[in-house]
Amino acid sequence: MTEVAALVFCVAIAGIVAFQVALALGAPWGEYAMGGASPGRFPAPLRVLAVVQAVILVGLAVVVVARAGLALPELAGAAATLIWAVVVVSALAVLLNAASRSAGERRIWVPVALVLLGSSLVVALSAP
Repeated sequence: MTEVAALVFCVAIAGIVAFQVALALGAPWGEYAMGGASPGRFPAPLRVLAVVQAVILVGLAVVVVARAGLALPELAGAAATLIWAVVVVSALAVLLNAASRSAGERRIWVPVALVLLGSSLVVALSAP
């Protein structure tokens, strides 16, 4: 179950990372991110922020994979603690996306954030 949850988390993260990279490259999907404050293509500062978010998301996936024992065994010790940060970030993502002024953002990202929260919680609660 832990491995499946970790893979579900990673697939969801891969989709979000692809979305963030697309925003950084100029995809006109701004209404579905950052509360919809910048519809269309992001301005340069938000494009940089999209890259930063993508890097952070990859870091979250690394923690989940290490905690689940799928890869990076040298990080297992740190991942046992850091997985709780992943759970907190995932919970915050649910809350922030649910509070978004953008209906499109709420429709798309609340379910995805719930998947991240559930799958990260399964991994966090698994036996080492």
